[in-house]
Amino acid sequence: ELLKLQKAGLAKQHQAKYKSSDTGDGAGSLMTPEEAKTFLAEQKTASKKGTINPTPPQGLSSGDLDSWYTQQKQREIEARKKREEAEAILRGYRGAWDGSKSGSGGGGGNGSSSALSSSSLESGPEPSDARGVFQAMDSQASSAGVGEGGTTVKNWRKSAAASGEEKKLDFDDEKKNEATWNFINNAPGSKYVPETGRYHIYVSLACPWSHRVLMVRALKGLQNVVSMTVVHPIWQRTAPSSPTDRHCGWVFADPESDTPLTNADGVGGPFPAAYAKNSPDPVLGAFSMRDIYEQAGDADGKYTVPVLYDISTGTIVSKESWQIMRMLNACFNEFAENPSLDLYPPAERNRIDEVADWMYPAFSNGVYRCGFAMTQKAYDESIDSLVNAFDRIESILKTQRYICGPNMTEADVRLFVTLLRFDEIYALYFKCNARSVSSSSVLLDYCRDVYQMDGIKETIDMEQCMAHYYCSHTELNKYSIIPRGVGFVKKLEEPHDRAGVS
Repeated sequence: ELLKLQKAGLAKQHQAKYKSSDTGDGAGSLMTPEEAKTFLAEQKTASKKGTINPTPPQGLSSGDLDSWYTQQKQREIEARKKREEAEAILRGYRGAWDGSKSGSGGGGGNGSSSALSSSSLESGPEPSDARGVFQAMDSQASSAGVGEGGTTVKNWRKSAAASGEEKKLDFDDEKKNEATWNFINNAPGSKYVPETGRYHIYVSLACPWSHRVLMVRALKGLQNVVSMTVVHPIWQRTAPSSPTDRHCGWVFADPESDTPLTNADGVGGPFPAAYAKNSPDPVLGAFSMRDIYEQAGDADGKYTVPVLYDISTGTIVSKESWQIMRMLNACFNEFAENPSLDLYPPAERNRIDEVADWMYPAFSNGVYRCGFAMTQKAYDESIDSLVNAFDRIESILKTQRYICGPNMTEADVRLFVTLLRFDEIYALYFKCNARSVSSSSVLLDYCRDVYQMDGIKETIDMEQCMAHYYCSHTELNKYSIIPRGVGFVKKLEEPHDRAGVS
C-alpha cells in the first residue's frame, strides 16, 4: 500500500510538471532530415555568437572543483553527441531522440526515452572522450599526492587544453549538471569517498551498458559493497496518470502485483509484472528511473541506466557506464574481494584504448547503426563495417586469449556484452545476420571462457535481454512478439580450451 501511495505521489508531480511542455507531438525531436538541418543551423548561428567560458562558484573545495570542471566537459560531450546525431540523420540513420515518446526528446534514445531508440545508444562518450578525462586524472595522481583517480583542477585543465578537449561551455544549470559527472576518490575535500553501503547502482539486465557495470562489480567482488536494483526490462509509460505525457522508459517492478503488463502502446504480452531479480526501488520508493533523475535535479529527459547513486547525499554520482566501470575497478579496492584485479592497468591502457577506438563505432555501436539505418545505403555501409570488425576480432582471438593480450581487461568486458546478445538479438532484430557467434568456434569458445569466470553467469539473463529489445521498441515490433531463440547461453555452459591460447 505504501508503494502504491509513493507511485501516485510521484505520478502527480510528473503530471503537473510536464502537462504544459510535453504534448506528445514530437516537439524538440530530431527524427527528420528537416529537423536535423534546422538544429544544425541553430548550432552554427550560436557558435558564431561565441560562448563565455564560465568561472567556478566561489568557495568550492578542491574535490568539488574537480567535479565542476568535469561536469562542464560532460556538457560539451553531450552537445557534440546531439550534433553528431543530427548529422547521422542527414546521412540516413535514425536519431536517438524521439520527442513523440519522451519528455525532451542508449539506451534511450538515451536509454529510456524513445520507442525507436536503443538502450545501447544511451550511454556516454566514445572511448576517446573517456580517455581524455581518466588518463589526465590518473597521470597526475601521484604528483598531486592523492589516490588513484585523483587529480588537481590545474593539471586536469592543462592536460585537457593541450589535447584540445577543453571547450568554452554555457554552464547555466549547476544543479542539473551536478547529477551528471562526478568521481569517487580519497582526495582531500572529495565529495564522494569510497565507503561500503553508501553507493547504489540502478541497472537493467537487458542493457549492455548496464551489463558492463555488473560484470566489473562481479569480477572485483563488490556485490556486498555496492548494492543494486534491477529495473523491469520492458519500457512503460513513466507518468501513466497523465494522458499527455508520453515518455516511455525504465520503471521499477512490483513482484507482488498480479496485473500483467503490455508494451508501452498497450499491446503485446501479457508480460509479468516482475522478472527474476526485478524489484521495487529500495532507496526512494520511486516508480521509474525518471523519478530518480528528477529527484537529483536532472530532468533533461535522458533517464538512462546504469546509474551510480549516492544514498547519503541523494545525488547521482554518474550515469556514464565507462566511468562507473572504472570507479568500481579502481576506487573500492580496500573493500573488494578481488582487489588485485585491475581491468584498466596503466601499462595496458594505450592498447585498451586503441582497441576501443575501432571496436566501439564498428562493432559495439555498429549493431545499432545497422538496426536503426533508414536507407539501404546507410545499412550497407554499417553492415560492411560490422562484418570487418567481427572478422578482425575473430582473427585477433585466434592467437591470443583476450582481445588485448594474455590478460582479461576492460576491453573484454565491452566486447563480451555485445557478443552475448549477437545471435539472439542483433542478428535478427538489427539485421546483423551476415555473421554469427555460434558459427565461429573461436568466438564461441571465447564467450565460454568469459561466461565461466566467477560471478559472470549471475549477471546474465537472456530472457530479460530479449524481452527488452523485442518489446520496448514498438515501432520496430508493434505486437512485441519475442522469437524462440537459439539457446545461446546454454552453449556457453560447455567446456572451452582457451587456456591453451597464448
